Amino acid sequence: MPQEFNMQEAIKMAIQTEKNVMDFYLRAAEISENERAKKVFETLASEEREHANSFFALYSGKDLGSFDDFIASEPDIETTIIHKLEKALGDQVHERKAMEFALQEEEDLARHLEMTAEKIVDPAVRAVFNKMVVETRNHYAIIESEYAYIMGRVHDTDMDTYVRE
Repeated sequence: MPQEFNMQEAIKMAIQTEKNVMDFYLRAAEISENERAKKVFETLASEEREHANSFFALYSGKDLGSFDDFIASEPDIETTIIHKLEKALGDQVHERKAMEFALQEEEDLARHLEMTAEKIVDPAVRAVFNKMVVETRNHYAIIESEYAYIMGRVHDTDMDTYVRE
């Protein structure tokens, strides 16, 4: 069934999604003891901030305030991914578990965005969601590669480097 979002609603949803994921990555960086994992999370948080800023530039609403104020606002702890991370902190969560949460969240988000995009009638609005899908898939690949490294496994993208006849 077609779903109607107007462009501004789609952009606002994209901004909020990018901020939520950015907040998760910042929190994951805080709890990471592994410096390489911390750097990956910080880089991903920075990219999410850039994505949010790109969408923010297209948003004509005034309800979010300035970009800097919006980004600096407290994280929404009730956001599923942040909630899972905070709940697990009592269980001595470390970067491995944070990456598992991130992989699951990125996968779920990509699937949700794809299903939403398929239902959207307006091609311009659909393009906003499709752009988010591409960014989400790229982040999944980065996290997956780093997760393989932490776990001491060779990731598929590194296979040619390590496995030769």
